[in-house]
Amino acid sequence: MSQETAPEPTSPDRIAGVLRDRIRSGELPRHSRLPTQRALAEQFGTNRTTVRQALAILEREGYLSARGRGAPALVTNPAQDQPRPAGVEVADRIAIAFQAEDVSIDAFTLTTETLNSALAAPLIAISAGELKPRSIAVRLLLPSPDAPLAFPRLISDPDDARPRARLRQITRTFATSLRHQLTSLAEMRMVPKVHVEIRSVPITPVQKLYVLNRTEVLTAYYQVLPRTVEYEQEQLEIYDVLGLSSKIFQDQEPAFVEESKAWFESLWSTLAEPLTLG
Repeated sequence: MSQETAPEPTSPDRIAGVLRDRIRSGELPRHSRLPTQRALAEQFGTNRTTVRQALAILEREGYLSARGRGAPALVTNPAQDQPRPAGVEVADRIAIAFQAEDVSIDAFTLTTETLNSALAAPLIAISAGELKPRSIAVRLLLPSPDAPLAFPRLISDPDDARPRARLRQITRTFATSLRHQLTSLAEMRMVPKVHVEIRSVPITPVQKLYVLNRTEVLTAYYQVLPRTVEYEQEQLEIYDVLGLSSKIFQDQEPAFVEESKAWFESLWSTLAEPLTLG
Protein backbone atom coordinates (compact mmCIF):
# COMPACT_ATOMS: atom_id res chain seq x y z
CA MET A 1 0.00 0.00 0.00
CA SER A 2 1.39 3.41 -0.94
CA GLN A 3 1.84 6.20 1.53
CA GLU A 4 -0.84 8.25 -0.24
CA THR A 5 -3.46 5.56 0.53
CA ALA A 6 -2.30 4.83 4.06
CA PRO A 7 -4.99 3.55 6.44
CA GLU A 8 -6.75 5.62 9.08
CA PRO A 9 -4.12 5.03 11.85
CA THR A 10 -1.69 7.24 9.88
CA SER A 11 -4.09 10.12 9.22
CA PRO A 12 -3.02 13.58 10.48
CA ASP A 13 -5.74 13.54 13.15
CA ARG A 14 -4.63 10.11 14.41
CA ILE A 15 -0.96 11.11 14.58
CA ALA A 16 -1.90 14.36 16.32
CA GLY A 17 -3.93 12.33 18.82
CA VAL A 18 -0.99 10.04 19.67
CA LEU A 19 1.38 12.98 20.12
CA ARG A 20 -1.25 14.89 22.13
CA ASP A 21 -1.57 11.94 24.52
CA ARG A 22 2.21 11.79 24.92
CA ILE A 23 2.32 15.50 25.76
CA ARG A 24 -0.54 15.25 28.25
CA SER A 25 1.00 12.22 29.97
CA GLY A 26 4.38 13.93 30.34
CA GLU A 27 6.15 11.51 28.03
CA LEU A 28 6.90 14.61 25.96
CA PRO A 29 7.46 17.27 28.67
CA ARG A 30 6.99 20.98 28.24
CA HIS A 31 9.91 22.76 26.49
CA SER A 32 11.14 19.48 25.00
CA ARG A 33 11.57 19.12 21.26
CA LEU A 34 9.76 16.59 19.13
CA PRO A 35 11.71 14.25 16.86
CA THR A 36 12.31 15.56 13.35
CA GLN A 37 9.56 15.27 10.74
CA ARG A 38 11.57 12.56 9.00
CA ALA A 39 11.84 10.56 12.24
CA LEU A 40 8.11 10.96 12.93
CA ALA A 41 7.26 9.88 9.39
CA GLU A 42 9.33 6.71 9.85
CA GLN A 43 7.82 6.11 13.31
CA PHE A 44 4.23 6.33 12.05
CA GLY A 45 4.90 4.70 8.69
CA THR A 46 3.70 7.68 6.67
CA ASN A 47 5.03 10.65 4.73
CA ARG A 48 6.28 14.07 5.87
CA THR A 49 3.26 15.86 4.43
CA THR A 50 0.97 13.92 6.75
CA VAL A 51 3.30 14.61 9.68
CA ARG A 52 3.31 18.34 8.89
CA GLN A 53 -0.48 18.35 8.86
CA ALA A 54 -0.54 16.62 12.26
CA LEU A 55 1.93 19.13 13.71
CA ALA A 56 -0.17 22.00 12.35
CA ILE A 57 -3.18 20.62 14.25
CA LEU A 58 -1.20 20.59 17.50
CA GLU A 59 0.12 24.10 16.86
CA ARG A 60 -3.44 25.41 16.44
CA GLU A 61 -4.44 23.69 19.68
CA GLY A 62 -1.53 25.28 21.53
CA TYR A 63 0.44 22.09 22.25
CA LEU A 64 3.40 23.09 20.06
CA SER A 65 5.16 26.34 19.31
CA ALA A 66 5.43 27.58 15.75
CA ARG A 67 8.18 25.71 13.95
CA GLY A 68 11.12 27.43 12.37
CA ARG A 69 12.25 26.28 8.94
CA GLY A 70 13.53 22.72 9.38
CA ALA A 71 13.59 22.94 13.19
CA PRO A 72 11.80 20.33 15.34
CA ALA A 73 8.66 21.56 17.09
CA LEU A 74 8.85 22.69 20.73
CA VAL A 75 6.26 21.39 23.24
CA THR A 76 4.31 24.16 25.02
CA ASN A 77 1.25 22.22 26.30
CA PRO A 78 -1.08 24.93 27.64
CA ALA A 79 -4.11 23.76 25.74
CA GLN A 80 -5.96 21.47 28.12
CA ASP A 81 -6.03 24.09 30.88
CA GLN A 82 -6.82 27.14 28.75
CA PRO A 83 -10.07 26.95 26.78
CA ARG A 84 -10.03 29.29 23.81
CA PRO A 85 -12.65 31.65 22.37
CA ALA A 86 -15.36 29.99 20.30
CA GLY A 87 -14.38 31.90 17.19
CA VAL A 88 -10.95 30.22 17.30
CA GLU A 89 -11.60 26.78 18.80
CA VAL A 90 -14.72 25.91 16.79
CA ALA A 91 -12.93 26.81 13.57
CA ASP A 92 -9.94 24.62 14.43
CA ARG A 93 -12.01 21.61 15.51
CA ILE A 94 -14.28 21.83 12.47
CA ALA A 95 -11.23 22.02 10.22
CA ILE A 96 -10.12 18.72 11.74
CA ALA A 97 -13.61 17.22 11.47
CA PHE A 98 -13.63 17.97 7.73
CA GLN A 99 -10.70 15.62 7.21
CA ALA A 100 -13.17 12.75 7.56
CA GLU A 101 -14.85 11.22 4.52
CA ASP A 102 -18.28 11.61 6.11
CA VAL A 103 -18.70 14.87 8.02
CA SER A 104 -21.55 15.44 10.46
CA ILE A 105 -22.34 18.45 12.63
CA ASP A 106 -25.21 18.78 15.10
CA ALA A 107 -25.40 22.27 16.60
CA PHE A 108 -27.63 24.06 19.12
CA THR A 109 -26.91 27.79 19.18
CA LEU A 110 -28.54 31.21 19.44
CA THR A 111 -27.54 32.02 15.84
CA THR A 112 -25.20 30.29 13.40
CA GLU A 113 -22.65 33.12 13.36
CA THR A 114 -19.79 31.14 14.93
CA LEU A 115 -20.51 28.12 12.75
CA ASN A 116 -20.61 30.22 9.58
CA SER A 117 -17.20 31.64 10.43
CA ALA A 118 -15.78 28.21 11.26
CA LEU A 119 -16.96 26.69 7.97
CA ALA A 120 -15.23 29.31 5.83
CA ALA A 121 -11.82 27.60 5.62
CA PRO A 122 -13.10 24.03 4.95
CA LEU A 123 -15.46 25.28 2.24
CA ILE A 124 -12.59 27.12 0.54
CA ALA A 125 -10.46 23.96 0.77
CA ILE A 126 -13.25 21.90 -0.81
CA SER A 127 -13.67 24.43 -3.62
CA ALA A 128 -9.91 24.26 -4.24
CA GLY A 129 -9.98 20.47 -4.33
CA GLU A 130 -7.83 20.15 -1.21
CA LEU A 131 -10.60 18.41 0.74
CA LYS A 132 -12.93 15.84 -0.79
CA PRO A 133 -15.50 14.62 1.74
CA ARG A 134 -17.96 12.00 0.56
CA SER A 135 -20.86 13.50 2.50
CA ILE A 136 -21.74 16.43 4.76
CA ALA A 137 -24.73 16.31 7.12
CA VAL A 138 -25.62 19.35 9.24
CA ARG A 139 -28.51 19.64 11.69
CA LEU A 140 -29.10 23.02 13.34
CA LEU A 141 -31.29 23.76 16.34
CA LEU A 142 -32.10 27.44 16.84
CA PRO A 143 -34.49 29.30 19.15
CA SER A 144 -38.03 29.68 17.81
CA PRO A 145 -38.27 33.16 16.26
CA ASP A 146 -41.60 33.91 17.96
CA ALA A 147 -40.81 32.40 21.37
CA PRO A 148 -40.63 34.74 24.43
CA LEU A 149 -36.86 34.45 24.82
CA ALA A 150 -35.10 35.66 27.97
CA PHE A 151 -32.57 37.50 25.77
CA PRO A 152 -31.88 39.61 23.84
CA ARG A 153 -34.14 42.18 25.50
CA LEU A 154 -34.28 45.92 25.98
CA ILE A 155 -32.88 46.82 29.40
CA SER A 156 -35.50 49.49 30.06
CA ASP A 157 -38.47 47.53 28.69
CA PRO A 158 -38.38 43.71 28.60
CA ASP A 159 -41.56 43.66 26.48
CA ASP A 160 -40.11 45.75 23.65
CA ALA A 161 -40.13 43.54 20.54
CA ARG A 162 -37.27 45.22 18.68
CA PRO A 163 -34.35 43.18 20.12
CA ARG A 164 -36.07 39.93 19.15
CA ALA A 165 -36.90 41.30 15.71
CA ARG A 166 -33.22 42.14 15.28
CA LEU A 167 -32.29 38.60 16.39
CA ARG A 168 -34.67 37.14 13.79
CA GLN A 169 -32.97 39.15 11.07
CA ILE A 170 -29.50 38.04 12.16
CA THR A 171 -30.59 34.40 12.45
CA ARG A 172 -32.20 34.44 9.02
CA THR A 173 -29.14 36.03 7.40
CA PHE A 174 -26.59 33.60 8.84
CA ALA A 175 -28.71 30.45 8.56
CA THR A 176 -29.71 31.19 4.95
CA SER A 177 -26.07 31.82 4.03
CA LEU A 178 -24.93 28.61 5.73
CA ARG A 179 -27.53 26.48 4.00
CA HIS A 180 -26.79 28.03 0.62
CA GLN A 181 -23.03 27.57 0.89
CA LEU A 182 -23.32 23.92 1.90
CA THR A 183 -25.99 22.88 -0.59
CA SER A 184 -24.06 24.63 -3.36
CA LEU A 185 -21.27 22.08 -2.87
CA ALA A 186 -23.64 19.32 -3.98
CA GLU A 187 -25.09 21.41 -6.80
CA MET A 188 -21.59 22.02 -8.16
CA ARG A 189 -20.72 18.31 -7.67
CA MET A 190 -17.90 19.06 -5.26
CA VAL A 191 -19.44 16.85 -2.55
CA PRO A 192 -21.61 13.89 -3.62
CA LYS A 193 -24.09 14.15 -0.75
CA VAL A 194 -25.02 17.21 1.33
CA HIS A 195 -27.92 17.41 3.78
CA VAL A 196 -28.75 20.54 5.78
CA GLU A 197 -31.77 20.66 8.08
CA ILE A 198 -32.71 23.55 10.35
CA ARG A 199 -35.26 23.33 13.14
CA SER A 200 -36.29 25.62 15.98
CA VAL A 201 -37.24 25.03 19.60
CA PRO A 202 -39.07 27.38 22.02
CA ILE A 203 -36.08 27.53 24.36
CA THR A 204 -33.60 30.28 25.25
CA PRO A 205 -30.14 28.70 24.83
CA VAL A 206 -27.93 29.30 27.86
CA GLN A 207 -25.06 27.46 26.20
CA LYS A 208 -24.02 26.45 22.71
CA LEU A 209 -23.24 22.87 21.75
CA TYR A 210 -21.63 21.24 18.71
CA VAL A 211 -21.37 17.49 18.13
CA LEU A 212 -18.73 16.82 15.47
CA ASN A 213 -18.70 13.53 13.57
CA ARG A 214 -20.60 12.00 16.50
CA THR A 215 -17.30 11.56 18.39
CA GLU A 216 -16.50 15.00 19.82
CA VAL A 217 -18.46 17.66 21.70
CA LEU A 218 -17.76 21.38 21.95
CA THR A 219 -19.66 23.42 24.54
CA ALA A 220 -19.63 27.05 25.70
CA TYR A 221 -21.73 29.12 28.07
CA TYR A 222 -23.55 32.23 26.93
CA GLN A 223 -22.82 35.04 29.37
CA VAL A 224 -25.44 37.79 29.44
CA LEU A 225 -24.12 41.35 29.38
CA PRO A 226 -25.40 44.85 28.60
CA ARG A 227 -24.42 46.28 25.22
CA THR A 228 -25.47 48.89 22.70
CA VAL A 229 -26.65 47.76 19.27
CA GLU A 230 -28.14 49.49 16.27
CA TYR A 231 -31.52 48.51 14.86
CA GLU A 232 -33.39 50.48 12.19
CA GLN A 233 -31.11 53.49 12.75
CA GLU A 234 -31.75 53.49 16.51
CA GLN A 235 -29.33 52.76 19.33
CA LEU A 236 -30.73 50.15 21.69
CA GLU A 237 -29.38 49.32 25.16
CA ILE A 238 -30.01 45.61 25.51
CA TYR A 239 -29.07 42.51 27.46
CA ASP A 240 -27.36 40.24 24.97
CA VAL A 241 -24.67 37.57 24.55
CA LEU A 242 -21.48 37.44 22.49
CA GLY A 243 -21.02 33.95 21.11
CA LEU A 244 -17.71 34.36 19.27
CA SER A 245 -15.82 35.32 22.44
CA SER A 246 -17.30 32.68 24.77
CA LYS A 247 -14.78 30.04 25.87
CA ILE A 248 -15.17 26.61 24.27
CA PHE A 249 -14.64 23.34 26.12
CA GLN A 250 -13.80 20.27 24.05
CA ASP A 251 -14.54 16.70 25.15
CA GLN A 252 -14.17 13.31 23.46
CA GLU A 253 -14.99 11.23 26.55
CA PRO A 254 -17.43 8.58 25.24
CA ALA A 255 -20.03 8.87 28.02
CA PHE A 256 -20.22 12.66 27.69
CA VAL A 257 -20.43 12.45 23.90
CA GLU A 258 -23.23 9.88 24.07
CA GLU A 259 -25.19 11.95 26.61
CA SER A 260 -24.80 15.08 24.50
CA LYS A 261 -26.00 13.24 21.40
CA ALA A 262 -29.00 11.90 23.32
CA TRP A 263 -29.83 15.39 24.66
CA PHE A 264 -29.70 16.91 21.18
CA GLU A 265 -31.79 14.08 19.73
CA SER A 266 -34.40 14.49 22.48
CA LEU A 267 -35.01 18.11 21.44
CA TRP A 268 -34.74 17.37 17.73
CA SER A 269 -37.35 14.61 17.79
CA THR A 270 -39.87 16.20 20.18
CA LEU A 271 -40.10 19.99 20.55
CA ALA A 272 -38.27 21.00 17.37
CA GLU A 273 -40.15 22.20 14.29
CA PRO A 274 -38.85 23.05 10.81
CA LEU A 275 -37.61 26.64 10.65
CA THR A 276 -38.76 28.65 7.65
CA LEU A 277 -36.10 31.12 6.53
CA GLY A 278 -37.83 32.61 3.50
